[in-house]
Amino acid sequence: MTDLFSYPSGPGAQATDTSRAAADAVAPTAGMLRDRALGIVERSNGLTADEVAGRLGLSILSIRPRLTELARLGKVRDSGSRRKNVSGRFAIVWAPVHPARLKGQRR
Repeated sequence: MTDLFSYPSGPGAQATDTSRAAADAVAPTAGMLRDRALGIVERSNGLTADEVAGRLGLSILSIRPRLTELARLGKVRDSGSRRKNVSGRFAIVWAPVHPARLKGQRR
């Protein structure tokens, strides 16, 4: 069973059996999905969850929660920008806290 106290390092769940079951099901791959999503965002100028999911070829339903976890962990941030997603609604554009293009860059 998912440890609800591990969020955001692990998937969170609501107080329903279906939510807990979903968190338990994704727990083995959540870290890998967070790492892959973070890598995409770090090499960008900001992306919506839909754009991250599209670049990874994965479902938005598996990526959106990972971006929320990354935000809680301080690894991505809300850029303040919004773009329309596939549903036509405005979505947060997530920006890297530590862009890959700056890592290892010498001054």
